[in-house]
Amino acid sequence: MSQITRAMEMVAASKMRRAQERVTASRPYSERLREFIADLSSQQMDAEELQRYPLLAERPVQTAGLILITPDRGLTGALNGNILRRSAQFLREEAGAPTRVIAVGKKGRDFMARTGQTMIADFTALGDAPSLDDIRPIATIAMEEFLSGSMDAVHMVYPRFINTLTQRPEVVQILPIQRPESQIEDVDYIFEPDAESVLQELLPRYVEVLIYQGILETVASFYSAQMVAMRNATDNAKELSSELELSYNKARQAQITNEVAEIAAGANAFRT
Repeated sequence: MSQITRAMEMVAASKMRRAQERVTASRPYSERLREFIADLSSQQMDAEELQRYPLLAERPVQTAGLILITPDRGLTGALNGNILRRSAQFLREEAGAPTRVIAVGKKGRDFMARTGQTMIADFTALGDAPSLDDIRPIATIAMEEFLSGSMDAVHMVYPRFINTLTQRPEVVQILPIQRPESQIEDVDYIFEPDAESVLQELLPRYVEVLIYQGILETVASFYSAQMVAMRNATDNAKELSSELELSYNKARQAQITNEVAEIAAGANAFRT
């Protein structure tokens, strides 16, 4: 057993490094895009002008939307449980309305099915290095549901990769777009043809990139958690093997002692 878990640990460690590189490479772009979109949407146009952009429209939440991103597989320690608990907390305390779920990953899909949630789509087997084209159908469904009024707000639950030992489930609002707390520096941009046209084109890309970043974070979190879990399993298996070997040696020594005592007792009986 320890040999199997050791092999799984080494595989996870190898894939973890590549996943971490993809996450760290994509974060600056996605974060800058999010800040730029929020800054552009709030500074370039007033509230009435924003109504022309339905992806920015805020309205009372009669039906909420949730994109739940989880790994397809287990053997990750507490990672999957933490993600599912955070999603359950969102559904119970924060959604504030009936929720329609888009599940990305088998673990989240199975959990939503077991708990009887309204699941409108599920996506599995995206692989360790999904492309933006692989993510686009997820974003398309979320935007269509929002634009049609089937969802009045769309949130995403995913595990944010902090480091090898820490992966924190987070909830992010995707639609409508909210202005981030940390603002970028004031910059005079030159837009061609104009700011409104640029914003109109960037809004769908923003949704796609945000979901794409969440999936990359999930892949990195999965392999980090699996590596740590398999390392702990290997250590536990070796410890159990040592304990069993010690117990075996004690039992074997006790058996040998009994056999020697019986032989000695029989020899003494013949002498007498």
